Amino acid sequence: MLRIIVKDGENIDRALKRYKRKFRNVKVLQELRERKQYTKPSVTRRAQIQKAAYKEQLFKEE
Repeated sequence: MLRIIVKDGENIDRALKRYKRKFRNVKVLQELRERKQYTKPSVTRRAQIQKAAYKEQLFKEE
């Protein structure tokens, strides 16, 4: 559960911005989307390897 303490005299927009940033950094929404359907560990590992190869190729081109 995320808690944002609003200080005296603090603008509500600023507190809302802090809440959104904290929510994004905790990755709650991403975890919920991942849990919607099961992915086998081998598929996850394969995707990680493909992502690493893609990143390596990008850096190699530069």
